[in-house]
Amino acid sequence: MRSHPHRPAALVAGAVPLALALALLATGCEASTTPTATDDTFSSVRFTLGARGDIQVAGASRTAVTRAGDRTVTGGRAYPFDRPPGKLLVVLRHWPSPSRQRAARDAVRLLPPPDDVAIESAYLVDTGDWALAELDGHPVQWLRRDTIRVDTTKVGAVGRTHLTLSGPRGRRPLPDGRACEGVDPAVNRYVVLPEVESGAAVPEVLARLRERCLDVQYVSMPGGGHRGTVRSIEIPVAGHTAPVAVLPPTDGSPAQGHLPGDKILTDPSRPTTVLVIR
Repeated sequence: MRSHPHRPAALVAGAVPLALALALLATGCEASTTPTATDDTFSSVRFTLGARGDIQVAGASRTAVTRAGDRTVTGGRAYPFDRPPGKLLVVLRHWPSPSRQRAARDAVRLLPPPDDVAIESAYLVDTGDWALAELDGHPVQWLRRDTIRVDTTKVGAVGRTHLTLSGPRGRRPLPDGRACEGVDPAVNRYVVLPEVESGAAVPEVLARLRERCLDVQYVSMPGGGHRGTVRSIEIPVAGHTAPVAVLPPTDGSPAQGHLPGDKILTDPSRPTTVLVIR
């Protein structure tokens, strides 16, 4: 995926307010502070969450965000939240908040107890048009009428994850995705594992995954390498006790016996995980 292209339409749209401002300055008048229609343009919104939820929504456009519910999920399967036309769906996966009785006991625990079931909290965002998603300050994906998932269940109880959506509006052409329209998310299917290099740019890896019609979720994790790049990916394998194929292979050995170019049977109800270096 290439970087965001130059958008002449956006520049032309901004020329009128600029010309008006210059005219007012030339005549010695001050620009009016009365809100205009452009004040409703989506600017930015930031989601902050930890492994135990505690989700906070902030930013100039926080009024564009609507809660869409919480659902428990098992086996890593994604809950199929409804996404109305024209809306952006944000799904944040986390562990449930500990009760007061368990709060002190869980204070030093880095991993959740094995009987916990993950929760997905969903939000609908009216971005109007394209918005750039940034994970912990690093650009990962341009979105419009789409879904983005962030998972904090893999990072323990330390630290918080930040997902920022920002404008301005504009046209952001993407490769034609109609080839994936006939893919049934409830049916296991075969895919060829892509080449993935540690330290690769997120948009580049995302493009390879979308070519295979794989849904993704992001995890922000500390680790060696350049910040904001891909550390690894985990592709779910259907019917296996080892639930994912991890690429690139680590420690000089194949990941769960799988290498790029291998064909595997995937479970599309479980998103492919892109681990981004924080």
